[in-house]
Amino acid sequence: MRRLEEALLDLGSLDALGAGDGPVHRLDPRAKVVATLVFAAVVASYPRHELSALLPLALFPVALGSIGGVPARLVTKKLAAGLPFVLLLGAAGPLLERTPAADFLGVPVSLGWMTLFSLVLKFLLTAAAALVLVGTTSVAGVASALSGLGAPRALVTQLVLLYRFAFVLAEDALRMRRARDLRSFGSRGSELARAGPFLGNLLVRTWERASRIHRAMAARGFDGTLPPRRPLRLGAADAAFLGASAAAFVACRAWDLPGLLGAALSGGAR
Repeated sequence: MRRLEEALLDLGSLDALGAGDGPVHRLDPRAKVVATLVFAAVVASYPRHELSALLPLALFPVALGSIGGVPARLVTKKLAAGLPFVLLLGAAGPLLERTPAADFLGVPVSLGWMTLFSLVLKFLLTAAAALVLVGTTSVAGVASALSGLGAPRALVTQLVLLYRFAFVLAEDALRMRRARDLRSFGSRGSELARAGPFLGNLLVRTWERASRIHRAMAARGFDGTLPPRRPLRLGAADAAFLGASAAAFVACRAWDLPGLLGAALSGGAR
């Protein structure tokens, strides 16, 4: 439960950063969402054994997060939390593909290891870009951008309410866990035996809480759509940001910039 509480605090802090007023925050959220989607598509388009050509793309989340004031600690903690799942997903690669593909400091590296490293790098790049997007736009801003881009409003509303209610559900679970620990004076019994009643009570409390929240929202005029916090206006700065980002992504995909730089340096050394 402590880890859940820390994860909620980190995610809430990251979302709260999106309400800032920096140069990145003032960009139209639609431009940032489209740029992030193009970035993810470009990253996914690389071959599964590619490594060095992906490295220049790291400048996008790093630069955007630095200018937007997103703490690197929050991003790295979230990346570290998801990394074991990616490693588990690609763990079979080194066992199935043993053909040598490269040589690193005299040690042969197989295609399987290259695939695993490439998968990890792609995950780090796309997840970091998504986290930076939330930290510079907020979940509500991303939702308004999706709605402005033509996504179904019912789907956008459901996503936002699901995100908000996840915090309500987790807070209820944490309160119930603390109350149970206080009443049992720290004694530990069978967690499996306690799980059934705990989840049942949590379901009842969540259902009642959701009904109260819905009635309160309806009393305040909620009609099924969420109004944007800021009016969406695509200006020259937004178009320049989107165009420059897309051009940089296409350039990174079209040319192997690290390879060209290495060839130029080795040629100059001769």
